[in-house]
Amino acid sequence: MDKSKRPFIKKKRPARRRLPPIQSGDRIDYRNTSLLSRFISEQGKILSRRVTRLTLKQQRLITIAIKQARILSLLPFITNDKQLERIESTTRTANFRTKKKKFEPKRKNRFFFRKK
Repeated sequence: MDKSKRPFIKKKRPARRRLPPIQSGDRIDYRNTSLLSRFISEQGKILSRRVTRLTLKQQRLITIAIKQARILSLLPFITNDKQLERIESTTRTANFRTKKKKFEPKRKNRFFFRKK
């Protein structure tokens, strides 16, 4: 058989089965914070469908539930680590701003300020 007339054979990759992130018994609800916290990153961002492997409908329900839980203060908008970093940085900059600097004239010409 000629090379040009060979049928195209697609190589099959081994199928890797993953468990679905949401079980059939799990309800997507704003009160289920343990489920919702799995779909939030360390920075507090909602993870994408590509990362979570959810269907489009499930992702929409998850985002709505996370937003409702945040508004009702069941979930934080940002994690505690970020809040602590922000508080530490503001106190440090506040001390920096209150420190008074001494006025020193710019000495361009050393010979002008030399004692005689």
